[in-house]
Amino acid sequence: MTDVASPTSATTARSRDPLAFLEGEIDELRAKGLYRRLRVVQSEQRSRCVIDGREVITLSSNNYLGLNTHPRLRRAAIEAVERYGAGSGAVRTIAGTMSLHEELEARLATFKRVEKVLTFQSGFTCNTGVIPILAPEGAAIVSDALNHASIIDGIRLTKAERKVFPHADMEALRATLREVRQAPGGADRTVLVLTDGVFSMDGDIARLPEIVEASEEADAIVYVDDAHASGVLGRNGRGSIDHFDLHGRVQVQVGTLSKAIGVLGGYVAGSANLRTILEHRARPFLFSTSAPPAVAAACLAAIDVLEGEPELIDRLWENARFFKEGLSGLGFDTGSSQTPITPVIVGKGALAMKLSDRLFEEGVFAQGIGFPTVPDDRSRVRTIVTAEHSRAELETCLAAFAAVGRELAII
Repeated sequence: MTDVASPTSATTARSRDPLAFLEGEIDELRAKGLYRRLRVVQSEQRSRCVIDGREVITLSSNNYLGLNTHPRLRRAAIEAVERYGAGSGAVRTIAGTMSLHEELEARLATFKRVEKVLTFQSGFTCNTGVIPILAPEGAAIVSDALNHASIIDGIRLTKAERKVFPHADMEALRATLREVRQAPGGADRTVLVLTDGVFSMDGDIARLPEIVEASEEADAIVYVDDAHASGVLGRNGRGSIDHFDLHGRVQVQVGTLSKAIGVLGGYVAGSANLRTILEHRARPFLFSTSAPPAVAAACLAAIDVLEGEPELIDRLWENARFFKEGLSGLGFDTGSSQTPITPVIVGKGALAMKLSDRLFEEGVFAQGIGFPTVPDDRSRVRTIVTAEHSRAELETCLAAFAAVGRELAII
C-alpha cells in the first residue's frame, strides 16, 4: 500500500522557507558592518542632488561631464519620444532596429575610428555577449587580475582555458603568453588578452602600449573595456586607445553610453566582420529589446557635445587634479589613481562604510566599497569628481573628509 503524507506533515513541509538561508547571510553582512541599503536619488543627478531627502554634494556619480542634464541631450530625447514613441518594440533582429540605432552606430564608428560599431543594452552585456564568441572551446584567455566583474562573468561563460596575470604586471603577461604559445598545440590556438582601459576601483590606466606590444608578439587578440575611459581619455573623449594613439592595433573596444556619455547602453567597436558575427551570435543582442528612441537620440547628441565642447573634459581634469591633490595633502591613501576616479583606501570594510555614513551626515555622498568588490583589507570610499563640481563644492568636500578622517583616526 502506498504511504500518503498526513495533512499535518504536508503543512509542515510547505511552511519551511527554502530561502531561509538568506537571512543568515544578511545577518553576517550586518555583523561585519557591510550591510547597506539603497540610497534613493530624488532629484536630477548633478553635483548637488537630493538623496534620501537630504541635499548633498555627490562624489559617487559616473556622470563625468554632466551630460545627463545637458540641454542638447534633453531636447534630443524629448523630440525622439514625440517622433518615434517611448519604446522600440522588439529585439534588433526582428523589428527593433530603428534608423536612430543605425545612425548612432555609424557616428560611433567614425568617432572611434573603426569600421563598425554595434550597440548593446549595457557595457556589462557587451562583455557577457562578446567574450564567449571570441574565445571558443580550445582558446586561451589571458586577463588582468583587476578586470571588471562583467569581464569575469564573460569569461565564466566560455569553455576556454583561463589565465589571470597580476594587475599591470607586464612581465607576468609576457610570461603567460609564452606559456600558452609554447604548450602543445599552442601555436594554433586563439588567444584573447583582456584588460580594462581604466580600472574602475583604483582609477589607474592600463599599460596599453606594452599590452599591445606583448599581444602582437604572441599573435593574440587585444580586447579593451573602455567604460571609464570613454568621454574621459583621448581627444574629445575617444578613450584609452586614442590616448595612447593605438588605432588599428586593438581589435575589440568596448565602450559605455551610461557614464560620461550620460545616458544608457554599451557598444562594441571593431571590424565589419566583428559586427556581423555579433549580430548573429551575441545572445544579449539577440534576445533583449533594443534601446528606446530617446536613449539613441540622446547618445547622438552627446557625441555632438563631445566634439563641440571639449572644455567640459578640460574642466573635468582640472577638478580631478585639484581634488586628488587635496586628499593626498590631507594624508589619505589614494592608491595608484591617474584619473578622476580617486579611492580613499582605509582598510576594513566596516571602516569604509562608517566613513561613508559620516560623510553623508556632513553633506557629502561618497559610497563605501568593500569585499567582494575589493579585497577586505583594501576597502575604500571611491570618489569621482565631475566637470560640474565647482571649486567651492570640492573645497567643502575636502573639509568634510578632513574632519571625518581625523574623527575616525584615518588620518
